[in-house]
This record gives sequence, C-alpha cells and structure tokens, in this order.
Amino acid sequence: MEILLAQSAGFCFGVKRATNMALEAAEKYEHICSHGPIIHSPQMVEKLAAHGVDVVSDIEDIPAGAVIIRSHGVSADELHQILDKDLDIVDATCPFVKKAQDYAQQLSREGYSVVLAGEAEHPEVQGIISYGTETDVYTVASFEDAEKLPRMKKVGVVAQTTQSYDNFAQIVESCLSKCRELRVFNTICDATTVRQNEARSIAESVDLMLVIGGYNSANTSRLARICKEIQPETHHVETAAEINPEWFHDVDRVGITAGASTPQWIIDEVYEKVSQVGK
Repeated sequence: MEILLAQSAGFCFGVKRATNMALEAAEKYEHICSHGPIIHSPQMVEKLAAHGVDVVSDIEDIPAGAVIIRSHGVSADELHQILDKDLDIVDATCPFVKKAQDYAQQLSREGYSVVLAGEAEHPEVQGIISYGTETDVYTVASFEDAEKLPRMKKVGVVAQTTQSYDNFAQIVESCLSKCRELRVFNTICDATTVRQNEARSIAESVDLMLVIGGYNSANTSRLARICKEIQPETHHVETAAEINPEWFHDVDRVGITAGASTPQWIIDEVYEKVSQVGK
C-alpha cells in the first residue's frame, strides 16, 4: 500500500513559535500558566502541563507570576484585564492573527462596518472582532450568512486566518452587493492556503484520506471537510489509536495530512500504524 504524506502536514509557523515560547517560559518562570489552551492540540497541551504550564480559563483565577497568551490571541478586554493584574506576559499570539486584529481596528476607526469571515465561537474570531469597537461588526461563516447582512455604506472585510480562500471569496462577493464602498484585507495565513491546496491534490489521487489533528482545531476540521468533498473515504483522527484497520480493505493508496496544531510525533505514530496495516 502506497502512503502519500503531505509535506505541509503539522505545525505552522505560529504554532511552532507559540509552543517554543511556552517551553522556554516554563524554564524561566517558577509559576506560569496559559490563558486558555496555547494551541488546539490536547496532546500538546498535556505535554506542556508536564512542563508546568497550566491552563486557566478565567483571568481572575490566574495566580501571580507569568501568563502566556495563546497563539489564537485574546480579546482587547481580556488583554486589559491581564495587564491590570500586573503579570509577566509572554505574548505567543500568532503574528498573522495580530495583523487581522490590527486591520479590524483600523477599518473600524476609518468608519467601515467590519465583516469577519470566520466561526463566531472560535477564540481567534472573538479576539479579532473585539478590536472593531467604533462601528458595527458582523461575523459570518458562509456565503449564506453574508447574504443576510443589511445594506451598509462602507464595508471592510477580514478573515479568520485559517479560513478557506474559496469561502472567503464568496463572502467578499456577497459583501460587494451590500455596500457602496468595499475594502478587503486577505488575512488568511499563507501556510493555511498551502496546506489546503496540497490536501486537495492528495485527496484527488488516493483511495482513502487521513486528516490528523485535534477535534477542537478549526483548521484541521476544515481540512477534513475539504478532503471529504473530494474523497468520501476521509477520516479525521486525533491519534494513531483511533485508526481502524478495516478502513484499509482494498485500498492501494492512502493520503495523510495534518492540521497546523498537530505535533510531529503524532503524525509519525499515525504513519507508522498505517505502514503496519498496509503490509
């Protein structure tokens, strides 16, 4: 059985940066925690906990010492609360997320109603929209959501960094019919686009596709949806333990990719298990 492993599978720049910063901070500070999980990988969060990095959900519960701001960033209000507690801050916000926050703030200050293409409940999205305080802000997940927006004079559009380009383009197209002036910042991370394009290419040429990553990872779930549209025999797994050997009956080629928060050791374990099944 042939196995095609995506070259782009695994940690993106922002996630790698955040985990390295967390591990370095754990060596430096006696007491340290992160406000929410640093990345959306339960296995990596568990590994960081073993190094002394605890996850705290409520800012009021953060003890004295240092706090790591997760790769997805925090809202403007949460940042102010953290600053008020006089903590040492290790800001691991992905630079691409920070840029999206800056654009949302800029558009709002210049009088544009802000439309964010993304998933409303995702922490990155909640952080980005918090910076558009001077005008109306709308979060839309799809073209259908965008079609329900009211007419506005000036609209500025930004994207959750892990959005698919096609979905973003459709939302922009809808917004064009909703206003007299439209300004667009494509804040989708380049690594996201590369990963999605490679996943499409592999899914088109295999009999079965595996997508590895946390079930709470938006970019991994999106990869799985993209692959499943092309190859119905697509399975989203977090670890090698979830792989069912029965999936591989009469399968000659298997494709493997992974989300931006998936550690390399998990990818290696999945690859090894698939290799054993295919013998």
